[in-house]
Amino acid sequence: MTDAAAPSTVRVAAIQHDIVWADRDANFEHIAPMIKSAARSGARLALLSETFSTGFVTDRSIGEPEGGPSSEFIIDQARANGLWVAGSCPEIPLDAPADDQRPFNSFVLASPHGEVHRYRKVHPFTYGGEDKHFRAGHELITIDIEGLRVSPLVCYDLRFADEFWQLAKQTDLYLVPANWPEARRLAWQTLLQARAIENQAYVIGCNRVGEGGGLTYSGDSRIVDPLGELLATAARSESILLADISAAHVAQTRERFQFLRDRRTF
Repeated sequence: MTDAAAPSTVRVAAIQHDIVWADRDANFEHIAPMIKSAARSGARLALLSETFSTGFVTDRSIGEPEGGPSSEFIIDQARANGLWVAGSCPEIPLDAPADDQRPFNSFVLASPHGEVHRYRKVHPFTYGGEDKHFRAGHELITIDIEGLRVSPLVCYDLRFADEFWQLAKQTDLYLVPANWPEARRLAWQTLLQARAIENQAYVIGCNRVGEGGGLTYSGDSRIVDPLGELLATAARSESILLADISAAHVAQTRERFQFLRDRRTF
């Protein structure tokens, strides 16, 4: 990474952080200075982990209203620090019936000017019980961030290539926040690079560190380029990963190696 981003690049940050189990206020207080630090380092986009404000609590009681404290934190931090901020949190949809208050695992992305986008995790993690307490989303999204076409997915979604492929032609950068346990760290590391290589796009995987719910998390966050090269990595300790990325590099890679054009569907 160069010391200063060229005009055609966007500096991005993955904030690999610990999480205090089910304590939103403690996590807000802890993460806010890290977002400020990323902004001071020139980042235009900062990605937090999955369920950054609670940890991966698979209990519907952890839900908060859509537009609740976690999404408000993201919106406030984006505005206060002048960059895009994203992470996932358990949000109960506004139209949820009284007898079904299950939340979505909702990826919230806010701009410095208050623009807000939501992606709802399509694949609840059955092995961890997420499917019993969380709703499944049904829609993929892509957002323009300073000339980058950005598509969010969340943690377990990483195991399912179809959604990445579906978005590939309109995507320069995939964002993947996670609470991915250390016991399966090889899969996390490998799949992040595979998704970048097969779709010829950047991938940011931002995973938590520390202990939570009886599990250990080693982080292993990384920023991967369209050829699968690792631009920034970190493991086990809290870190802010930075890289300068370019939509032009994605286009040039796809023009040089026209693999996406050879993809066939049946």
